[in-house]
Amino acid sequence: MSDKAAEVFLRTPETDPSSGRHPEPAPVRRTRARLALAAICGAMLLAMMGLTVADVLGRYLLGAPITGATELTEMMLAAVIFLGLPAVSLDRDHVTVDIVTEHLPARLQPWRELLAALVSAAMLSVVGWRIWVYAGQIAGYGGATNSLRLPIAPLGYLAAACCALGAVFTLYAALRGLRRK
Repeated sequence: MSDKAAEVFLRTPETDPSSGRHPEPAPVRRTRARLALAAICGAMLLAMMGLTVADVLGRYLLGAPITGATELTEMMLAAVIFLGLPAVSLDRDHVTVDIVTEHLPARLQPWRELLAALVSAAMLSVVGWRIWVYAGQIAGYGGATNSLRLPIAPLGYLAAACCALGAVFTLYAALRGLRRK
């Protein structure tokens, strides 16, 4: 294969200037808030892992599983997922599919990103609102876990607050990106 053929063969939309593909946005600087959220989520994941290992070892080696280990793991997992929303929103790292939108002209890309951010923020706001309402219902009847009797409503309020923060951060990141263009 000639050098010219190899160059064409190895060309990808990211490296081919004639592909019409727009370059990826510059990486967002990791903020302290994002790093703090990541550290909290990492610590919770490590705690989940340690709890699961201890529960399995206790169950199979000692015949004594940890009471409520499943409940704690479920609650920590929900917290990790919802705490991740604001972190992902700060970095503009939401999963995107750009099959059609990547072919839009470069001058429309910032506006497309703003529209996507508005829709994402609206969806996060609705989800957060509904979770808040549901958490209020759970708090009203004193909903708690089965084994440990831990209240469930605070986790719901945390999830709702994280959705709201995610919506605010999504808009902030989009407007910040629009100003840079």
